[in-house]
Amino acid sequence: MKKFAVISGFLGSGKTTTMMALTKHYSAHFGKAAMISNDLGEGVLLADHRLAQLGGCRALQISDECICFCHDVLTEKLEACYSEGCDLVVSDIPGFGVGAQEHVYHGLTENYPGQFELAPFTVLIEPRNLRLLREGKAGDMGTILDAQLKEADLIVLSKCELLVAQEREEGLKWLAELYPWTEQIAVSAASGEGLDALCLALRDGKASLRHPKIDYDADDLQDAMGSLSEYYLQYRALVCCNDFDGNAYLTELAEKIRGAVGAAGREIPHMKLLAWAPEGDFGKADILGTDRPVELPHRFIQPCTDIAVILNTSAACPDAALNAIIGEAVKEVSEKYQLELTIFKKDHFSLGE
Repeated sequence: MKKFAVISGFLGSGKTTTMMALTKHYSAHFGKAAMISNDLGEGVLLADHRLAQLGGCRALQISDECICFCHDVLTEKLEACYSEGCDLVVSDIPGFGVGAQEHVYHGLTENYPGQFELAPFTVLIEPRNLRLLREGKAGDMGTILDAQLKEADLIVLSKCELLVAQEREEGLKWLAELYPWTEQIAVSAASGEGLDALCLALRDGKASLRHPKIDYDADDLQDAMGSLSEYYLQYRALVCCNDFDGNAYLTELAEKIRGAVGAAGREIPHMKLLAWAPEGDFGKADILGTDRPVELPHRFIQPCTDIAVILNTSAACPDAALNAIIGEAVKEVSEKYQLELTIFKKDHFSLGE
């Protein structure tokens, strides 16, 4: 079996965390699975890919292009996984990706007929965004969320551990009523709830290969996409004197960026700040909105003397402003911790260009 599934969803919906949990659970109970991380930064090491490697997953990456438009690269990655005995491969798409049902699934069907079995096109939505969408308070983000959900064969309510049973049931019912052609599953990557159901849905289910009715040229969708920017940074931080608290550094840096973007009246739906030591110890900080506290889902165990850092983010903020904010935050916080920085890669751009 050569099963392939796209895992779509808005920034912060838990795509990487869910793919990691799914890949491990599937490999432990159903067969062998692998994951592909996909983002747009040119020649960068993706935080999601490195995190998956650190977490022990069979992981590959595709950077600089969306899998919607690089089928030759995607098929090479898929065949590499299948040649190693994988029978399920899952890939995300960039966080604002709309149109992947059409471009990826139909593209593979047309260009590589019969080569892959396509699993249900899967879209994740997390509780906070579901609430905002239901209440009509999602703004421009709601336009993108709705377009993504219209593509789905399978909708996954992620991070379901954050909801009580009644909230979960009401959310799934609302999704079923609004997107009646889909199947809905509640999943928690943290607790493992729903992973069996998700594995079986992808293993046994088939893509509908629908042509979703989405007006990709609609002004509201184009305006929403055009307001967004991408930023990628990779650097090494060498401690000048003894060691330092890597967890405190990541938290303070993320807080500095969150505060500055919020003060500018802009928004960061998701920023990933990953750092690791040569010995393999690592820490991660997440921003999931300027109105939410910084999260530290993984902490360094030991003090740090030398770390590699990846910062990936998409933001509803002009490219020049975002570049200035992040550059100043990295400089100021790193100087406070007496770190000597070597920058390996930086890439940033507006999606509206």
